[in-house]
Amino acid sequence: MGDRGLKSRAPVIFVGHGSPMNALADNDFTRSLRELRALYPQPRAILVISAHWMTEGTWVTHMASPKTIHDFYGFPAALFDVRYPAPGSPAVADLVRETVKSSRIQPDDEMWGLDHGTWSVLRHIFPAADVPVLQLSLNIAQPASYHLELGRQLRGLRDQGVLILASGNIVHNLRKIRWEQDAAPFDWALEFDAWARDKLLARDETALSKEYLAFESGRLSVPTPDHYLPLLYALGASDSRDVLRFTFEGIQNASISMRTLVFNTPAG
Repeated sequence: MGDRGLKSRAPVIFVGHGSPMNALADNDFTRSLRELRALYPQPRAILVISAHWMTEGTWVTHMASPKTIHDFYGFPAALFDVRYPAPGSPAVADLVRETVKSSRIQPDDEMWGLDHGTWSVLRHIFPAADVPVLQLSLNIAQPASYHLELGRQLRGLRDQGVLILASGNIVHNLRKIRWEQDAAPFDWALEFDAWARDKLLARDETALSKEYLAFESGRLSVPTPDHYLPLLYALGASDSRDVLRFTFEGIQNASISMRTLVFNTPAG
């Protein structure tokens, strides 16, 4: 890590990570992730809020060497062979705990590591695995407003060189999934993905945190909150100084939105 990373405000990224197989894929989505690496300075550390670490209470990984977690089944052996050996950072974990005033963040020294919501994305953006990576858990018992506020609390980390990466999917309905590669998106998936895009552009925090289940396309797109909630961390960690850019748009397997976006503060 050079000084360059600490002189710039780190961006906020939300990635629609989709299937774990994207970790191995060379497609339009993964190529868009690789392009992100060239756009921003190397950060001091990366704090990931992944849809795949749901807990009672809120935890941050505190170990120096987080393990690669293969939290899925039924996929090819090549996927289980993937390792992402990025270091952790107990010091940055402590900084996260000190920064968040609205909730107690508990240190995790052995329970978790880096799940596929993290490494399937980062192996494309930071393939050298040379930046410290931490995960913040989702306290799944808390309402959407809690997660939005936690994102706001984390915002100050950006000025200390910590990249905040939220990993989920705006539309994520596995019960409706179609496995054909060219499966046409459901109309409701397209409708809700477009609704979220418009509300993000308008920075409509009320709609995104309180109204997303008020209509049928929202209820079909967010049958469980785990993959949607990371979006609220990205929204909360952004502010009016940021420019919003959508770096990828599309629906995979008919019912999974791969929409990926960056909030970044222009230099100067």
